[in-house]
Formats: sequence, C-alpha cells, structure tokens
Amino acid sequence: MTMVPSKSPRSETDGAATVPPARAATKAGDGDGGDPASASTSGSFLARAALVTASLSIAGSLLGLVRDQSLARLFGAGSDTDAFLVAWTVPEFAATLLIEDGLAIALIPAFSMALARRARGAPGDPVRALVGATLPRLCLALTAVAALVAGTAPYLVQALAPGLPDPRLAADCTRITATCVLAFGLAGYCSAALRAHRCFLAPAAIYVTYNTGIIAAMFLLGEGWGVRSAAVGVAAGGCLMVAVQLPSLWRRLTSPAPLLAGSGADAEERPMQLALVATVLLFALCRQSQVLVERFLASGLPAGAISHLNYAQKVAQIPMTLSLMVCTVTFPVVARALADGDTARARSRVERDLALASWLVLLGMSAVIACAPQMIELLFQRGAFTTRDSAATADVMRVYALGLLSQTLVGALVRSYFSAGRASWYPLGAMTAGIAVTSWIGAATVHSWGVAGIAAANAIGITVTAAGLLAGLRTGRPSSPHSVSVRVRQVLAELSRLVCAAAVATAAGACAASRLPSPAAGLAAGLLTVTFVFVPLTWALRAQGSASALRSLRAVTRRLPHGRFR
Repeated sequence: MTMVPSKSPRSETDGAATVPPARAATKAGDGDGGDPASASTSGSFLARAALVTASLSIAGSLLGLVRDQSLARLFGAGSDTDAFLVAWTVPEFAATLLIEDGLAIALIPAFSMALARRARGAPGDPVRALVGATLPRLCLALTAVAALVAGTAPYLVQALAPGLPDPRLAADCTRITATCVLAFGLAGYCSAALRAHRCFLAPAAIYVTYNTGIIAAMFLLGEGWGVRSAAVGVAAGGCLMVAVQLPSLWRRLTSPAPLLAGSGADAEERPMQLALVATVLLFALCRQSQVLVERFLASGLPAGAISHLNYAQKVAQIPMTLSLMVCTVTFPVVARALADGDTARARSRVERDLALASWLVLLGMSAVIACAPQMIELLFQRGAFTTRDSAATADVMRVYALGLLSQTLVGALVRSYFSAGRASWYPLGAMTAGIAVTSWIGAATVHSWGVAGIAAANAIGITVTAAGLLAGLRTGRPSSPHSVSVRVRQVLAELSRLVCAAAVATAAGACAASRLPSPAAGLAAGLLTVTFVFVPLTWALRAQGSASALRSLRAVTRRLPHGRFR
C-alpha cells in the first residue's frame, strides 16, 4: 500500500524502517525498477512489513485456535454449538465483506489514488476529503443493516439451517452478533486506510484483540449464559478491533499533509464509483455464500456435522490465511503502480506474489493433510469433544485442505481485477460458476458421503473459480492501460512444480506421522518430514516461490536489526 512521505527522515509507517520520501512518493516500494539501492530498500521494507503482518496474523490464528478449543471444551460439538455456528455466519460474512475481500479491495485503490494526488500537490487534502465523503454514509448504511439482521434473526436462521434442532438459541445468538456489522465495517475502513498509508502493525493486530474478546467472554459468562457468551464475545471483539486502530489512523488524518513534487503520470481524480463497490461486495458475498451452502446441506445431517466442518475449516485455513498476508502487504504496491500507469511493474509484482503465496500454502497444505489426526487430537480432544468428534473432524479436514491452493489463488487474483479502482463484473461471474458447482456436487454427495461430500464440493467449486480468474488475466486478452495481466503459462508451470513437490512431501509426512503412537511425537515427525522434503524439492525443481521465500528471508535478516518499529 502506498506510503505517505513524511517531512522528516522518520518513517510514518507502523513497523517500517525509513524510506527516502521522494523515492517513496513515486515507487511505492516494491523493488521493481529504479536504482539498486531503491530496490534493496523497498524490497526489505516489504519483507519486514510481511514479517510483522505474518507474526501478528500467526498470533491471531493461534488465538483463533484457542477460541475454537475453548468452544469445543466448554460446549462440545452438539446442538448448542451448531446453533451458535449458524449465528456465526453473520460475523463470517461481515469479516469477508467489510475487512478482508470487500471494503479493503474497494477502498485501498481509492486511498492509493488520493495519496498519489496528495503527493503531487493537489489542492486541499484528497485523503481527508475521501474520508469525509465516504465514512458517514458507510456508518449509516451499516447501522441500518445491523438493525435489519437483528430484527429478522428468526427468519435468517430458518433460511440458513432449516433442520436445526434449536432455532430459538440460534436466533438469540444472531441478534447479539448483528452488532458486529457496524463494528467490522469501521474496523475494515480503518484497516484499508492504514494499509494504504503502508501502516500494517495496527491492522494486523485486529484478530488478536477480536479473539481475545471472545475467549474472555466465554470463560467469564459461559457458566450462566451458555453458548450465548460466545456471541457476546463477538460483539465485544468487534469493538476492540476498532479501538486498536483508531490512534494510528487519527495521527495520520490529523497530521499536516506533505506536498511533494512527484514524477510520472498525473493521478486521475476519480471518486469511488458505486459500480466498483457493488462489484467488490457482490463478489465477496458470493464467495462467502459457500458457507451458506455448506451449513444448509449439513443442517440435515446428524447433530455435530456443522461443528465438525467448522473446526476442520478453521484449522485448515490457517496456511491460506498466512499465505495471503503476502498479497495484503503488496496489494497497495500494485494499486500505486497502476495509479502511476506502470502496468509492467504491477504484473511483475502479481506474478511473484502468486508464486510465493502458492509456495507457502502448499507447504501448509501438505502438513495439514499429512498430520490431520494428530493436529485435531492435540487441539480439540478434551472436555465435551470426544474421540469420535476428533476422527470425524480429521477426515473432513483432509478433504477440505485439497482446495486450499485454489482458495489462495482466488484471494490473490481477485485483487488484480480491482487494483486500478475500476469496476469489473468478471470475478463475480467466475465466483458464481464456482458456487453453482459447489451446490450441485454438495447436494449430490451429502447423503452418501456426509460432511466429506460437502468439503469435496467446496474444493472442486473453488478450483473452478480460480481457473476462471486466472484465465481472465491472461496477457493476450484485450485490456486497458490501467489493468493487470499475467503470463498464464508461466504461472501454471510454476504451480505444477509446486504441486508435485507437495504431493511427495504429503506422502512422506503422513508415513512419518503414522509410525509414532504419541500424537505430539507424530505431529512433530510429520511436520519436520514435510518441511525437509518440500523445501529442498521445490529448490531442486527451481520453483520461483522457493527463491522468493529465500530472498524475503534474507531481506528480513539483513535489514531487520536496523529497522525501527513503532
């Protein structure tokens, strides 16, 4: 995301070392082009930013595991937990639409454009003008949606899970979690604005505070309120997500706007388009509707099916979440490159991101498939969560993990369609096709394969979407001067090398993990085997993702001791 150059040598970013202002104003720091010193400085900045973001994301994911462990230990995997997880659909949708794939994709290019105009000396302050034009309207709209969700909670529960044993409990939890619509919207707005300023520390900490709020509420209120305490924790955690970011955003919005004589093409003054917001939000809504399909189909299965699917997804998605941190850090770089008219630099950045994110997620996917029984037993098998629950969750997690690469590709590729701040309906079409495939296969297999059939449908459907999005970015298609294209053949060749290495590493890791009776020892053996097979094999196959990971590690270890984080 673009940096706001400061008037002093001190960097204005959360967790970034000093970058020369003039250079930051024009290159936005992705290390493409320019002199070697600039490339080294900006490359190390991205590496350090990715390290900070990944570290806090790991902490948030670990707390997410603790949250799920607490939910399993206190309430098990029965009808009460199923009821809460149906209500959990509201924060899941809100997080996707307002924090991750929705507002962020729409707002970051808008803030990048405003920052580019500010750096070129546009009259007034384009950044503050953007906030004034968008934030009040957003708050009013989100408040109305939250009230609508709370008022129609019983009908939503009936539509989402018609076979649920206790719909009244689910409706109560839904009313409580409806408050997160406004809180998540404000949190997503703050995150997009800060990331556009290349401030990653506070946005990366939001899930740490969010999960902390849920865990605290469950243990403090669980005895008297039951599973409703988790819904209260969702509401409290949403408020904490906003509170942790407000100080950083306030400092940037109230500081004097620097005026620099920039170079390159003038940034076009273009307000946020309703069509852009609509296409981004509809895509995110369509993507999240996978959860609706899964829970609708699972509601007709025996009690606990929704819970097993939920726990499996939460663990399996950790590698995907961490791999997409690469794109979270570099998305504003792509947006700024397009704002400057440098499509070659944008394409280079996107292709490298795809290689590195795929390398990371396939390493994690291999570990998840190889060590699924050991992971679930160590994480969840205690209290009300039985041995049968562990076996069912591990089985479905292995199937669900087969779609992790495609999930990562969808998350990375969709950003390219909206990096220039222009509307595109193509991603929505690709996602709709994937959802149709998921629904059809899930309905055909749920009665014979149960939850595993739902997970398989998810993996196949998201793979269809990923293939469509990748085909839509091919270099030979008609394109505008402000769009991103990728060399599809090179990307597919890279992915084939990584998939082959992942298959070998998974087989070796599963063999090592199954030979030890202790779950802890088996997990350690499996993880080490996967790592020591996958990493050298991708290096031997000359996979670009392996080289990118090594360069990022070198940049961090070389520059990190000299950087200043605040």
